[in-house]
Amino acid sequence: MKLSPSVSIEQADSGLEYINVASELCSAKIFLQGAQLTEFTPKDRKPLIWVSSKEDFQEGKSVRGGIPICWPWFGANAKNSDWPTHGVARISLWRADEVTEQGNEIRVSLTLPMAEVDDTYWSHKSTLKVEFVLTNKLEVRLTTTNLSNQVISFTQALHTYFPTPAIEETHIDGLQGAQYIEFGEGPFEQHELVGFVRETDMVYTQAPDTQRIITPDGIIEVGRENSTSCVLWNPWIDKSKRLSNFADDEYQTMLCLEAANVMDDVVQIAPNESHTLATTISWI
Repeated sequence: MKLSPSVSIEQADSGLEYINVASELCSAKIFLQGAQLTEFTPKDRKPLIWVSSKEDFQEGKSVRGGIPICWPWFGANAKNSDWPTHGVARISLWRADEVTEQGNEIRVSLTLPMAEVDDTYWSHKSTLKVEFVLTNKLEVRLTTTNLSNQVISFTQALHTYFPTPAIEETHIDGLQGAQYIEFGEGPFEQHELVGFVRETDMVYTQAPDTQRIITPDGIIEVGRENSTSCVLWNPWIDKSKRLSNFADDEYQTMLCLEAANVMDDVVQIAPNESHTLATTISWI
């Protein structure tokens, strides 16, 4: 892979390699394990991505924060609950394919070597590619291509962790009118801004394609493409104590708002066709 002047390959203390971006408009880090972005900070702005202070970036373990890629299933596998939660992509080693820099825009593309994916979990002929488009905003595009002679179906999510200085002073706008399931109950209709006063685990369907996270530090706009479902999550007090690589009080400084294809929004791809799940994130 040919690098650009603003891009280098670095190594974390644990030995995991990551792509480091330091351009005129932003800084970013993308780990080869999981193709997981763990930092995105526009120039002269606060970070747009959250990672736990307890994260140690170990081989074979999912990272607590950033944008984990959940694929080819979201949550527990419907057929086998012993399979890896949120699929295999986020704990697999991806290949860095291409970096391009044109003007102030940097594009970083990675692919998942499908030969390395255990066909117990995914036996279909396909490709999986993620592209990060980095300016003063972040765009992530996850593309699955069906190379088989039959329709394939799956669920997925870009499991984005966002920062906030105070979760109880944070609200989500743009989910009004959507339906949601929470803790297996519902569907309910969202009528108002969403606030946080307890553990939150809402799976939305028929969701508008843009939401805004209103925090004391400013407003983050989150857009989605080819997705009518999204997930809103905060572990709150009790669950925080049970999470790995997560400080007991860190629920106060984070939330997840995830571009997804889940529930009725499951992806089905015909032979030789592709599907791209995308999200765009920026301060406004």
